Amino acid sequence: MGRNIVYKRSRRKAAYLSLLGTTQLHLRNPWIVAWWSCAFPGFGHLLLSKYLRGFVLIGWELLINSQAGINEAMVYSFTGQFDLVKQVLDVRWMSLYAPVYLFAIYDSYRTTIDLNHVYMLANREKSYLSNFKIGAMEINYLDKRTPWLSLVWSMLMPGMGQLYIHRIVTAFYVLSGWIWISYVSRLLEGFQFTWMGEFDKAAHIVNPEWLLFLPSLYGFAVYDAYTNTVENNKLFDKEQKRFLITNYQERKDEGMRIISSFDHSNYLELALSALEACGIEKNQILAVPLNKRAEKPKMFDTMHRSDGVSLLDTAMVCATVFTVVFSSVGFIWKWGPIIWGLIGAMAGFIVGLIIDLIFKRKQPRPIKGKSTEVFVMVECKEHQLETVEHILWKHMAFGVAIIR
Repeated sequence: MGRNIVYKRSRRKAAYLSLLGTTQLHLRNPWIVAWWSCAFPGFGHLLLSKYLRGFVLIGWELLINSQAGINEAMVYSFTGQFDLVKQVLDVRWMSLYAPVYLFAIYDSYRTTIDLNHVYMLANREKSYLSNFKIGAMEINYLDKRTPWLSLVWSMLMPGMGQLYIHRIVTAFYVLSGWIWISYVSRLLEGFQFTWMGEFDKAAHIVNPEWLLFLPSLYGFAVYDAYTNTVENNKLFDKEQKRFLITNYQERKDEGMRIISSFDHSNYLELALSALEACGIEKNQILAVPLNKRAEKPKMFDTMHRSDGVSLLDTAMVCATVFTVVFSSVGFIWKWGPIIWGLIGAMAGFIVGLIIDLIFKRKQPRPIKGKSTEVFVMVECKEHQLETVEHILWKHMAFGVAIIR
């Protein structure tokens, strides 16, 4: 008896693979997306892969904020120098700021809710997912990558985490934006004087008008790279499940059976293709992806286990807020804005992490330990037994059993 589910073109797509990156829909918290629009208008839209709208809002924020003197006014407000706040604000530009700022927050929140609904509908439609794209200039393909590595690369240089997961458009703008704003804010000169212990010079040389853009940009780069790595890994699993169900769930009752277990990886598909190459027909192979039982969430996701609950949402939000505030007051405190900004980032991250641990530790999530995700049963003749067993072990099967 055969079972062959055909995945056809649907009204909605859950993912799109191009030479410049992988665009996909997945469930997002609208409040988190709205927060990133609040931290820097346009960032919430970039999280939703709405690049054109996001870049327009980012350009608007850089222009209006710098001309109106809003960041500089924030520094004076946090340090209690309210008379200077009135002096640095330019009313001609400031009156243009509020409407677009509020629109960015509202629109990103509304769009997130809409796209969550679209994702649920697209996920119910058995649509075809492409997993490989090749062109004259680039190659892009679905693969599993390590989320914490994308986080580390983004921490070393914002934009590198996006390059690691092949989000070329976001990587280009994040990297170029970081370089440019670091230069005009004189961030590296501030670091140099800070490490030399000349805190007054560090506070004097950095430009607060541009310095306060950096915490939001840095936090966004880290958060975006990590979460998209997790979601790309989940998309790989989903595409492979559909491939297995479509091609390897047709069986007939004859011959010997060999049962093996795998996790989702390229080794699984290599094993299946090797079996076919040695003469095993598709209808002699039954591949069954498993649903996972639940357990408490872990701190970080890995390349092979990504449940999407990495406890970074609130941590990155708090780290960004604390960095902005501590950098501002650092202009009048002894250690300067650089040291206090770093202290604020660490303190905010820890506070956010504690909040997430308290509120999310009781939520059940898929297991992330090393466990079986796919069972493969192969029907073969006795003379094929040794070859089939060798192929399964060679391609990283967790276990192999022979039923005679």
